[in-house]
Amino acid sequence: MLYPHRSLGPRGFLILMLAIGAVSFITGMVFLLMGAWPVFGFFGLDVVLIYIAFRLNYRSGRIYEMVELTREALTVTRVHPSGRPESFAFNPYWVRVHLAEGPQGRTDLRLASHGDEFAFARFLTDDERRDFSNALSGALARTRAA
Repeated sequence: MLYPHRSLGPRGFLILMLAIGAVSFITGMVFLLMGAWPVFGFFGLDVVLIYIAFRLNYRSGRIYEMVELTREALTVTRVHPSGRPESFAFNPYWVRVHLAEGPQGRTDLRLASHGDEFAFARFLTDDERRDFSNALSGALARTRAA
């Protein structure tokens, strides 16, 4: 199972939003007491926009990919944030794992078979893609040898 990393959990998100809300409310109250009442609404608007941005980020983080290897098939099932699954199957004897190294150490992980390529694990870090590429290549070699 491949999941995107999210460094801020639900509890941390709640603490962050409470802190941002408190700072915005206090600052907005200062402006309100000074007579600049329209500014108070903008301080509430920024909290709402930050909240929406984080919710969209968490929604996109619900994507995951399941990689299954048997003697008959290498199957990659991608489950989108909406819950819609999408599966791709490859013959383990013909598929090859390609890890392309780009400038500044950026990587791109693909499965290639019969002239077609399938990019996956795009939400992983470069080091995680390298590690997974080595693990999958080793598993494919063991499957072919069995």
